[in-house]
Amino acid sequence: MTDADRSIELIGARTGNCLRVAIGFEEAGLPYRVRSIDLRHGENRKASHLALNPAGRVPTIIDRSDGEVFVLSQSNAILMHLDGLRPGVLLPLDPNERSVALERLFYFITDAIAPSHAAFFLRTNGDDVGSAALDARSAKAIQDASRFVANSAFMAGDAFSLADIAAFTIAASSKHHIDWAAAPSFQRWYRAMEKRSAVQRGMAAFDAADN
Repeated sequence: MTDADRSIELIGARTGNCLRVAIGFEEAGLPYRVRSIDLRHGENRKASHLALNPAGRVPTIIDRSDGEVFVLSQSNAILMHLDGLRPGVLLPLDPNERSVALERLFYFITDAIAPSHAAFFLRTNGDDVGSAALDARSAKAIQDASRFVANSAFMAGDAFSLADIAAFTIAASSKHHIDWAAAPSFQRWYRAMEKRSAVQRGMAAFDAADN
């Protein structure tokens, strides 16, 4: 099956998890359609969405490319699925290089993104002290990642990977908490990511869907 024959729908909103997937689609060069969900008005809790994602979360993809309906949720699982559709584009094919890219990807998922999500949960429940502590922990992890790009253009070496997508989306959502002066290599990398056309399109994917 060619890329042109694929028919994948990305359901979500302008959240970090959904933006990571949109950038993944753009970087992989895979065609997709965006369907925006209004989280504020609870569209994610409607029966039609719960039938696809019982947790009521986003993103979710529906792939109808093979004549069957394949539904997948959880942003990181979706990104790995995209890598399977376009081997070698989002993760290196070389086993050692792939392992390093996954190491950096999981670093951002566990050390930076997870505490940031926990901070958001505490903040929405009135715990400003706890949320501030977790925001600081996430920002410190992001700043510490400057070592990954001290001598390379990308998070896992010389090639763009899923690690860069995870790093960019968390940095974009946390940029007011980051001490950029303390992480010059990371700042250089971030500015380069901002200029990538696929990243720009992915970051704007749900803006276009809402208009």
